[in-house]
Amino acid sequence: MDRQKHRILMVSDFFFPNFGGVESHIYYLSQCLLKLGHKVVVMTHAYGNRSGVRYATNDLKVYYVPWRPFLMRNTLPTLFLTFPVVRTIIIRERISVVHGHQAFSTLCHEALMHARTMGYKVVFTDHSLYGFADAGRIHMNKVLQFTLADIDQAICVSHTSKENTVLRSGISPEKVFMVPNAVDTAMFTPSPERLSCDEIVIVVISRLVYRKGADLLVEVIPEVCRLFPKVRFIVGGDGPKRVRLEEMREKFSLQDRVEMLGAVPHAQVRSVLISGHIFLNSSLTEAFCIAILEAASCGLLTVSTRVGGVPEVLPDDMIVLAEPAPEDMVRAVKKAIDMLPGINPQVMHLQMKKLYSWDDVAKRTEIVYDRAVQSLTTNLLDRLPRNPYAIFYPQPSEGFEEVPDIGPLHAPSDSRDDL
Repeated sequence: MDRQKHRILMVSDFFFPNFGGVESHIYYLSQCLLKLGHKVVVMTHAYGNRSGVRYATNDLKVYYVPWRPFLMRNTLPTLFLTFPVVRTIIIRERISVVHGHQAFSTLCHEALMHARTMGYKVVFTDHSLYGFADAGRIHMNKVLQFTLADIDQAICVSHTSKENTVLRSGISPEKVFMVPNAVDTAMFTPSPERLSCDEIVIVVISRLVYRKGADLLVEVIPEVCRLFPKVRFIVGGDGPKRVRLEEMREKFSLQDRVEMLGAVPHAQVRSVLISGHIFLNSSLTEAFCIAILEAASCGLLTVSTRVGGVPEVLPDDMIVLAEPAPEDMVRAVKKAIDMLPGINPQVMHLQMKKLYSWDDVAKRTEIVYDRAVQSLTTNLLDRLPRNPYAIFYPQPSEGFEEVPDIGPLHAPSDSRDDL
């Protein structure tokens, strides 16, 4: 029997022309779902002059809604003001499933809420790990609890991410599926000619922010350059921590050994990767790193921090893991350099083709959509009890400390003469 075809609305603040793991995931998943016969539409906010309706490869329809990001590429949270646009798109495109991506996306949260209010089936994919330690994380987890209390199914990109999402949101583990990311192995191929090991090139491609371990790179790169005179670094990416890397390069006079490329368009990532032998990932938290897959597909041996879902990504013979500490990272780089003579980029690429495929990701996501469509439809009265904290969070009904009486001023009086 033929599988039911769905009409899917992908919603996130993060999509092309911006570059990143979430953006790539939405694009490649949409393309594979289109090949399977589903209707896919993407909704995101405007990027510069890119506003209105645009069409990507294979007639993938993208709504660049004319709202501008105000912080970290997110639109301003308005709760209700997004409803008319979301409703119009859902009805015009005859959507059956709304699929939101990324816990940090305000557009995702609002679209899922509006879709459930209208009675549509909703699916959420969490692409990141998040902690519990400070006020920002506590607030974000409360928002996630509110949204995920009323969804049909959820997807996480690693087993570690699944555990983290269940803990943060309180969602039933039975509703959460693990569907990993993948890589376009046809796009990320090794260099036809094997590179000489006379000079070893270590490639870093990442957003230069704290979460991606840019501060760790500032300490690791000078030490590696000191220990290995034949090593050279290529750093691609931009962000607030780029200044620290530039200062490090000046301080240790490494201008000829550390090349700073700035932001690298996704179409040029392969050309940067195939110029190196080792890929270095220094993330402090990571649910699933697509950059590692792209590097491995290009035949690079990977050195990465042992955080989040990274240990689940590659076999042991393709990656060297280290604790997120400078000394351990340097030891891991040394081990990777010793392993290089036994690395065959073409064999590694063929292994990646067997391990990861966007077609497989799309087929597994199809199953999640089927489960969502088959789930029971609940009315408003049934949905409200799922979110009691949404009412009491601003004014809790428990946890109040009673104020004791502090003297005769508050003692009860029997006559007006006592006043």
